[in-house]
Amino acid sequence: MGAAQTRAAHSYQDLSHKTGFSLEQIHILHKRFKKLSGESETISRENLNNITALADNPIRKQIIEAFFDKRNQHNGEVGAYEEIGFDEFLMVMSHFRPPTLKTSVDEKTAMRKEKLRFLFNMHDTDSDGKITLEEYRKVVEELLSRSGAIGLEAARAIADAAMLEVASTSMPDMPADYFYEGITFEHFELILNGLEMESRMHIRFLDVDTVTMRCDRN
Repeated sequence: MGAAQTRAAHSYQDLSHKTGFSLEQIHILHKRFKKLSGESETISRENLNNITALADNPIRKQIIEAFFDKRNQHNGEVGAYEEIGFDEFLMVMSHFRPPTLKTSVDEKTAMRKEKLRFLFNMHDTDSDGKITLEEYRKVVEELLSRSGAIGLEAARAIADAAMLEVASTSMPDMPADYFYEGITFEHFELILNGLEMESRMHIRFLDVDTVTMRCDRN
């Protein structure tokens, strides 16, 4: 094995440890990354924006921004990258990795929390630790009004009513005149407590389905 191959093998081992992907999966995803980037070492928002499978996704913008959100790298940084390399790309993809039969209860709990945090970050666009009414409105408007079945004002009304319901659910003793600043991550966890996230949260736009990919480690 040459020096370059040795370095690549060590790099893949490190990435496998950090992301939970097998060496085989990392190899497959690296090929997809290189195809997407045009053999470049980094990808941009434009690269992801050109993916046909994302064209009709109502939250395409949020999905793309998630790849460049520094919060999703688990390094304590806040902000956004202009471009990302394969390591950062793989870390984001790992949020969509489902558990396996070998995944322990503690690992499943940690995995669920990471998925919830990832979803929370997608909605908390200003990184202030809260999903505000305005941020929530934007998501609901894109989900509902783009279909043409409902108007913008109706979508806003639905968002407002949903946020009020969230406020009363997460803070049942909230005074009538209390100003609800937004959903915290703790409230977000409570709201989604009964939702099975482990296998539902997946992504397929690089000819790779993170649900059906083998998840056994090498």
